[in-house]
Amino acid sequence: MKEALVDDTEDVSLEFGHEEELARWKGRIRHPLATFFHLFFRVSAIVTYLFCDWFSKSFVACFVTILLLLSFDFWSVKNVTGRLLVGLRWWNQIDEDGKSHWMFEAKKVSTNNSTSTEVEAQIFWLGLIICPMIWTVFLFSTLFSLKLKWLALVIAGISLQTANLYGYIHCKLEGQKSFSRKASRFLSQQLFQRTEHTNKQKKDNQSGRLLKDEMLPIIHAGGDTASKQHLNSYLIKA
Repeated sequence: MKEALVDDTEDVSLEFGHEEELARWKGRIRHPLATFFHLFFRVSAIVTYLFCDWFSKSFVACFVTILLLLSFDFWSVKNVTGRLLVGLRWWNQIDEDGKSHWMFEAKKVSTNNSTSTEVEAQIFWLGLIICPMIWTVFLFSTLFSLKLKWLALVIAGISLQTANLYGYIHCKLEGQKSFSRKASRFLSQQLFQRTEHTNKQKKDNQSGRLLKDEMLPIIHAGGDTASKQHLNSYLIKA
């Protein structure tokens, strides 16, 4: 199983003096609908699991309702809210040889209205981490209380939400590795260009000194005063 990173980035250009405006922008929620549904489906699944006996005595109805909520949550987080709230997206694809490839897409933070903010990122990661932990608690409570009929549903909840958590953690780590590689490559290029420029200047200075050393004997050997002055001024400029 191979991993790949799709770099869908835009360079950030911040104007000096806009720090206060940027700070206010980071505290806003730019995607209220995506933020709402990021929490709605997973919280609804947990609440329904806890209180389904109050609403219905049918185990099948409760099971199907919770499973649908978990499925909606998995799809929305994987394909919509992750891309809008944190600029990340992951998916798994099978190539012609039948091999599985994890694909990751990361986008740099920009200052336009379509990007996410720090508040949205915090909501995204808190919901992504806390809910699988709650389902893990449900797993142990199901085992200890011997309510084994709910075991399959709890395992489904853990699997679906842990898959998103696993994918986005890998996506974030791969994005950081890609940024580190780009930064190292940029610094290496700058160092190489500076070294090359310094070596070129040294060669030019050495060539000028050699030319001056070769021409001085000719000047002292003979020639009128005007020619000497002309050559001396040329050598000084060189």
